[in-house]
Amino acid sequence: MNTRILRTELKRSVAPWAGAVVLASALAFLYLVDAAWGRGTTAWTAQWTSMALWTRGLLFYLWPLAVGLGALQGLRDHRSRMTELLTTTPRPARHRAAALAGATALTLASAFALLVLVGGVQVFANTAYTHLGWLPISLVGALSLVAGAVLGMGAGRALPSVLTPPLLAMGAFVFTALMHMSLGRTETITEAEVPGTEPNRLSLLSPTVEEVRDAFVTLSAPVHAGQTIWLLGLAATGFALLAAATPRGRLLALAPVLAGAATALLVLPSDPRRMYVVDEAAAELVCDGPVCVTATHRDRLADLAGPGKEALRLLHGALGDRAPVSLREDTAVLPEGSMPRWSRETVLIDFDEGTLATAKGEELTWALIAEGLVPGCAPVGWSSYGIEDVARTVAVGWVHGDLESVPGTAPVKLDQRDADEAHAVWKALDALPRAEQLARIDAMRAAALSCEGDTLDALSGGASR
Repeated sequence: MNTRILRTELKRSVAPWAGAVVLASALAFLYLVDAAWGRGTTAWTAQWTSMALWTRGLLFYLWPLAVGLGALQGLRDHRSRMTELLTTTPRPARHRAAALAGATALTLASAFALLVLVGGVQVFANTAYTHLGWLPISLVGALSLVAGAVLGMGAGRALPSVLTPPLLAMGAFVFTALMHMSLGRTETITEAEVPGTEPNRLSLLSPTVEEVRDAFVTLSAPVHAGQTIWLLGLAATGFALLAAATPRGRLLALAPVLAGAATALLVLPSDPRRMYVVDEAAAELVCDGPVCVTATHRDRLADLAGPGKEALRLLHGALGDRAPVSLREDTAVLPEGSMPRWSRETVLIDFDEGTLATAKGEELTWALIAEGLVPGCAPVGWSSYGIEDVARTVAVGWVHGDLESVPGTAPVKLDQRDADEAHAVWKALDALPRAEQLARIDAMRAAALSCEGDTLDALSGGASR
């Protein structure tokens, strides 16, 4: 296909409009909708992998849109009543199909590339960690749009009806929804007896991805390979339908998508832990003495090192040999609904949790002490408030020596009932001999670190509730 033919197709087809709609709607979602992609360390403008995964996540609705627009493009010859005329020309049907598909593929791929470029410019300004591990995620995303549009064009040519584009778009949307809500999910029960679901192999046939929860989690190489095979099968079937002129040719056109699906299911991993994996390079620890962060967040080490060392010093002064000796960013990736795993020797932190997201200086020091004394025991993906916050407030006040003047912490952030309870537990604890105080703090920490038992009950000697 030469450039003259391509320019002609771009002028007289809906291809440019398809690219414009995809780009404009994607940017509108990202900038106008207040959602998880705009917050925290996993924001779409914070890290390269997060940016790639969030833009892939938009394919939940962009892919059906591409399929529907492709079907509209495929109806062009039927609408102009040129089908019979074109079949009499000596030019092979595959050449006309290539011109039609090429123009749409170019505009959709360019639109997705511009979307990634917009995010990439902001990521480059926001992080010191650069890598190319995100590139396959985005390339497969662009291929998804191209394959969906070509499949839509082929279906529009094979089923020339005004109802074909909306029905195909709706069918594609239902497909992506089912892959992420029922057919592509396996029901599970976590060790905390919390019901949940996890993705299975079928979910990977959808062009979209799971919500981003960790900045250093990425898709594995088998996932990229399997999805590429599947999408190439879709594109080949769409192109074959676009070029087919007989019922037999249209039937044979289904072979690539069936072969692609069968091959992809053999390549795609069945274990969820081999689908979304930790990027070892991104999760590699960068340390300043006993304080460590991942390479992804190395630019935060300078602000964390001083408060982190001070927090460890204060904890050692309060707890003695039982105090943690290091502090590092938590790199464990656990299924949603499972219980967190804490260490007695190391304070594990998540920059998106609580006051750690915004605290600095002395306020950060006391937030880190709180994490070391009473780490949260809410199941992964859940939030908690109540007993743990009261126990954490009292414990930090015990280290500080005064409940009221701890920088940036509760009880001012507790509701009135919990604030009153924190004061009552604090007074009772402060009235005890030092040895008894330390015993109760140890019991509280044991309950918090194991996520077994009531931390406030342990702190108050069994009389909290």
